[in-house]
Amino acid sequence: MLMGAAKNGPAIAISLGLLFACAATRGEPSRTERGRYLLYAGGCISCHTDVATLKAKGPILGGGRAIKTPFGVFYGPNISPHQVHGIGRWREADFIRALREGRSPKGRHYFPSFPYTSFTRISTRDLKALFAYIMTLEPVARPSRPHAVAFPFNLRMLAGFWKWLYFRPTRYRPDPARTKRWNRGAYLVRALVHCSECHTPRGPLGGVRRGAYLSGVGKGGPIGSVPNITSDPKAGIGKWSLADIFDVLKLGLLPDGDFIGAEMADVVEHGTSHLTDADLNAIAIYLKSVPPIGLRGGLRK
Repeated sequence: MLMGAAKNGPAIAISLGLLFACAATRGEPSRTERGRYLLYAGGCISCHTDVATLKAKGPILGGGRAIKTPFGVFYGPNISPHQVHGIGRWREADFIRALREGRSPKGRHYFPSFPYTSFTRISTRDLKALFAYIMTLEPVARPSRPHAVAFPFNLRMLAGFWKWLYFRPTRYRPDPARTKRWNRGAYLVRALVHCSECHTPRGPLGGVRRGAYLSGVGKGGPIGSVPNITSDPKAGIGKWSLADIFDVLKLGLLPDGDFIGAEMADVVEHGTSHLTDADLNAIAIYLKSVPPIGLRGGLRK
């Protein structure tokens, strides 16, 4: 028996190793599965895929989505793994630098229409998983559309000056005084889902007004009226329940029975509706804790 055990020892050891590995990772998504989830959480699809492609259920991340701003129209670039037109030649470090520092692999500044001001807070683990998943997708052979931005706002050096004024690379640091679910919600809102990029008003040069966090934008905003989502009971969503917030993010269903429209409908369809119930509840918990600010952006339907 001992000789038989010795003879079969390598096979037994491999089997036991696989068994323990599976037991240790049971319930944990693979790196690419996690990356797919993060792609939806980050809203990457709706910004980096044109509308026609989305309707036809074609390959994603080939670029072309228009982002209107007071400075001109920016087009979401091709970030598929195409070797020429996408990011197929990027290293993992290039990808992390882009999202954390707003710089290309060659060191050029990205315009802040790319929300690296929020993505800088994403954890290294999540950035690596996101990059790993994107590299598994179908390459799209389509050049990125040039931005339609007038001089001097099309100058990259001005983007560097803008970053000097308004951008500080940072990471999300959990608040030890808060619960685990609150911190998860804060991480999602402040980093991955980047709610502040649309829901916080900006100054003349496009920097967010930090004292007006999530207080909404009036009808004069670049994409029209964007609602106040602070806990203010009149101007914001202070009267909404956790379930109300959940339904908006999961189904696009407002508390009054109507459905959201415009850009937020895309955010739900290609983003938040794919998140787990636990993450949506965490977002709701965090939003209910945001201090009330009585600026009215108005609910856009």
